[in-house]
Amino acid sequence: MWPCRSQAGEDARLYRAVEALSNFCCAIGVNVPTGKDSLSMTQQYPNGQKVIAPGTVIVSSGGEVSDVRKVVSPVLANDSKSALYYIDFSFDRQKLGGSAFAQTFEKVGSDVPTVADADYFANCFNAVQELINREWLMAGHDISAGGLVTTLLEMTFANEKGGMRINLQELKDDDVVKNLFAENPGVVIQVSNEHQHAVCDFLDAQGVGYTQIGVPTPQTRSLVVQKGNNEYSFDINSLRETWYLTSYRLDSKQSFNGTAKKRWLNYKKQPIELKFSKEFTGKLQQYGISADRRTASGVKAAIIREKGTNGEREMAYALYLAGFDVKDVTMTDLISGRETLQDISMIVFCGGFSNSDVLGSAKGWAGAFLYNPKAKEALDKFYARKDTLSLGICNGCQLMVELNLINPEHEHHTHLTHNTSQKFESAFLGLTIPQNNSVMLGTLSGSKLGIWVAHGEGRFYMPEPEDKYHIVAKYNYAEYPGNPNGSDYNVAGICSADGRHLAMMPHLERSIFAWQNAYYPRERKADEVTPWIEAFVNARKWIENQH
Repeated sequence: MWPCRSQAGEDARLYRAVEALSNFCCAIGVNVPTGKDSLSMTQQYPNGQKVIAPGTVIVSSGGEVSDVRKVVSPVLANDSKSALYYIDFSFDRQKLGGSAFAQTFEKVGSDVPTVADADYFANCFNAVQELINREWLMAGHDISAGGLVTTLLEMTFANEKGGMRINLQELKDDDVVKNLFAENPGVVIQVSNEHQHAVCDFLDAQGVGYTQIGVPTPQTRSLVVQKGNNEYSFDINSLRETWYLTSYRLDSKQSFNGTAKKRWLNYKKQPIELKFSKEFTGKLQQYGISADRRTASGVKAAIIREKGTNGEREMAYALYLAGFDVKDVTMTDLISGRETLQDISMIVFCGGFSNSDVLGSAKGWAGAFLYNPKAKEALDKFYARKDTLSLGICNGCQLMVELNLINPEHEHHTHLTHNTSQKFESAFLGLTIPQNNSVMLGTLSGSKLGIWVAHGEGRFYMPEPEDKYHIVAKYNYAEYPGNPNGSDYNVAGICSADGRHLAMMPHLERSIFAWQNAYYPRERKADEVTPWIEAFVNARKWIENQH
C-alpha cells in the first residue's frame, strides 16, 4: 500500500516505484493496473464535487493445508483435567508500545514488541503446527491486539459456563500489566493431562520455550490471575458485555427496526443446541456412499443456475457424494431448448445473487422462466411428473416461492421479503426439524442441527395459519438474531404437501462436513459427515424406488 497525492501524475519517481511494484506483482501472479488513471479512484457527485481516493495495491496470498479437519478451536474446553500453556514467539522483552492498552490512555509509546529471532519464530510456528497435526491440543488462541488477558477472555466468551485460574509467576517480566497487555506474538494452548508429558518433551526437543500458566475452572465464571502475592479476579460475563459493546454500537448504525438492540440482548441467550438421532454414526459407510465413487449411478440431478448463482459447486459435491450423477444446466440451456429435463429426476436451484438481486427475491430469475416458452415448458413438464424431486436453497428458495411451486393450492401466496434488520445476514445458527413428511428431511424429524444462513431477503411472509403449511425447518429461537430475518412462525424451510419439493433459506449443502460448521461437538470431531448428508441420500433412495 502506498500513499498517492493528487499531483502524483507529475512525480516521475512515483511512477518508477509503481512500475517496479507492478513488475513484482506480475511476477507473483497479481494483476495491477498501471498508468496515470490507475493512481487514484475518482467519485464525482451530482453537485459536481469530485473526491479522489488514494490508490492502493492489494496483494493477496493463499496457503495450502494438508488436512482441513486438523484444526484447533479457540474456545476453551471446560475440562479440569487439562492445563494452559503460554508460548512466546517473539524472543523479546514484553513491551507496551503501540498496544491497545497504551491507546486507551491516549499514548503510543516508542518501545514496541519485535521478533528478536526470526528462526526461533519459525521454530515456534512449526512446533505448534506439529502439535496440531498430532492432535495433542484441545484448544488454542493467538496473542495479538489486547494481549494475553484478551486472549484468555476470548477463549471463555463463547462458553455458557466455566472460567480459568491463571498464575503468571513464571513469566520473566515482573510487571503484571506487561504480562497481561503486551502484544508480543505468541499463543496459548490447552493440553489434556493425557498429552502433557508428550507435549512438553516435544517442545523441549524443538528448543521452544513454554510455561504452564493455568487451568480451566469449569464450576466458576471468572478469570482469576495471580502474580506474586497479588490476585486479580475478572468477571467473564461482565467483560463479555464490554467486549461486545463496540459491535453493538456499530450494529446500531447498520441495522434497523430495533434489531441491533435485540442482538445485544439475545446473543448470550441463544446458544446453539444440537440433537442428533441415536442412529447417526457420522460415517459415510452408514449411508453406503463413498467419496471415491467414479462410476455413474444412473440417478440424475440437475443444478439449474442463472447469472449470479454462486453455490453450485458445493451443491454439486453434496449431490455427488450422496450418489447422484450431477448435470450443470444454465438458464440459457433451458431458454434455447438445449435442455428439456426429460431425463432428470431431481432439480436444484442454488443460492447466489441471480441477476445481482437488483430485482429482489429472485424475481428476475423467475421472469426467465415465465417469459421464455421453452424454459417454462421444461419446468412445467418436470413438475407434472410424479417421480421427480426439487430443492431450492437461498436464492433458489426465493425462486421456488416466487414461482409458487410449493403451495400452489393456497389462496394467499407465501412471499419472501427483506430481513427485518434491513441488511444482509450471515451467521451460523441452530435449526429444529419438526415432524414432517418431506422426502429429504422426514428422517431427520426431531433433530436440532447447525447450519449457515447468508441472505438479505429471507423473511417468510406466510398469510395462512401455521397448520396450513408443511414446515420442515424452524429457527431455534423466535427472536432475532436466532431468527435472523423475522420469518413468520420462525420458518426456515417449507415443502409441498406430498413432500417432494423443498424450499429452504439456510444452506444445508454448506454444512455437510463437521469442518464446515462453526460449532460441532468436540466428542464428534472424527465424524466424516454431519446429519445433513442424510437429506441428499434420502432423495437419491426415493428416486431409485420410483424406478
